[in-house]
Amino acid sequence: MTTIRRSEFIGLAAGAAALGLAPRARAADYPTRPIELIVPASAGGGTDVLARAFAEAAKRHSPQPFIIVNRPGASGAVGFGEVLNARPDGYKVCVVFVELAILPFLNQIRFSADDFRMIARLNADPASILVRTESPWQSFEDFIGEAKRRPGGVTLGDSGVGSIWHLSGAAMAEKTGTSFLHVPYPGAAPGLTALLGGHVDAMCCGPGEANAHVQGGKMRALVVMSDQRVPGFESVPTLKERGVDLAIGTWRGLGVPRATPALVLETLGEIARKAAAEPSFKEALARVNLGYSYAEAAEFDANVAADRAFFRDLTARLKLG
Repeated sequence: MTTIRRSEFIGLAAGAAALGLAPRARAADYPTRPIELIVPASAGGGTDVLARAFAEAAKRHSPQPFIIVNRPGASGAVGFGEVLNARPDGYKVCVVFVELAILPFLNQIRFSADDFRMIARLNADPASILVRTESPWQSFEDFIGEAKRRPGGVTLGDSGVGSIWHLSGAAMAEKTGTSFLHVPYPGAAPGLTALLGGHVDAMCCGPGEANAHVQGGKMRALVVMSDQRVPGFESVPTLKERGVDLAIGTWRGLGVPRATPALVLETLGEIARKAAAEPSFKEALARVNLGYSYAEAAEFDANVAADRAFFRDLTARLKLG
């Protein structure tokens, strides 16, 4: 039988203790190298704009820079999955958005929002319905009236099956007792291009995404699906003003794998809070009509939980799963 002398035991115990303390020590020193900010979307879109504005604002509050890495694909699943498969040490942070609360109910991913720890919400935008300026529909009532006269005869573009804009249009149709021919596109930008070309009758997306077309006189927003009117679109009524009890849209924020150490979470939360308060960050969002909507982790978690319950029921009713 092998025996271990007291001096050897003390050495082994000290080594084990050192190994146990190492992760905490590393977390306390965080960050000591650049942080990858994984953007599960293509460059140039709203999510990318928000990420780059955040990374720029964070320079004043983080000892290490945030490096933007675009990982588009599968409605965000590619980027979400990359972060969850990474070491949970805070050096890969994900820009999370509302599809994270939708995709599990479409059986498209094997993970969910429960696998993330939310850091902060940075943005929220409602859905809107847009038509070409030359469209005969001057109001939301005109648009719905036509849809009721021709069930399934009005084409409504969106950013892909199961996307937030698809579900927003479907929820609006459900609430108004109408049916549309939904036409999915690989993103809001291609859908808006199709609308401009007359390939669809209307488009459902965020008002900020269509802002340039609206300001340029090429499109008209008929309604926004929010509780209050949207800055920059003050003349556009909400669904609730038109008697339809529905508020729906997207949000964007920051998340990391659930096993990330508490000290790292605290540091990221502090950086996010200070960066989001920077005037330059707010101005960058305002320039592209992205809604500033900061919330800390607890409030963001409640927001995500409420949306998951809503989309679970909606996708079941629409038989999308």
